[in-house]
Amino acid sequence: MCLPQKNDWEKCVEFHGHECPGLAIGFRAAMAARERLGIDFSQDEELVCVTENDACGLDAIQFLTGCTLGKGNLIFRDRGKQAFSFFLRDKGKKLRLCLIRQFNHETMDRTAFQQELMTLPIEEIFAFSEPSYEPPSKARIFKSVICEQCSETAAEQKIRLHDGKKVCLDCASEYSRGW
Repeated sequence: MCLPQKNDWEKCVEFHGHECPGLAIGFRAAMAARERLGIDFSQDEELVCVTENDACGLDAIQFLTGCTLGKGNLIFRDRGKQAFSFFLRDKGKKLRLCLIRQFNHETMDRTAFQQELMTLPIEEIFAFSEPSYEPPSKARIFKSVICEQCSETAAEQKIRLHDGKKVCLDCASEYSRGW
């Protein structure tokens, strides 16, 4: 049934800084992924989480699963959805969770919604499916290049040519045709 352990929740709150419904969403998603995929804490990139939001729940995902931006196994795919896809590389398992429980501003406050998220059966909180895409490739280490305009170092794949000079994204002129 994937009900949270109080100690795990308290540790997530300490990591995040406060209790909130967003943290509860990530907490329940991480706990469900751990249960359904049989995962524990990811030491490297054996587990990958692709998140479709950049909200509070990500702190619980990071804390409970070990998926982090720095390790390269937390990927931000901005869709504005409370959705998380997990890939267990070595076993070929994958799972997508998308929030279906909505906050009703007219009938409850944030504390009541958080309590609901923490106590309802997981199937009433998330829709479960397989991600429609394959897991992202493992993180790569790119060469460093010095920007010829600001002299700061940037990863090679983030350098652009501008007037024949190698420049970082901050120094590169954006080009748009108004779309």
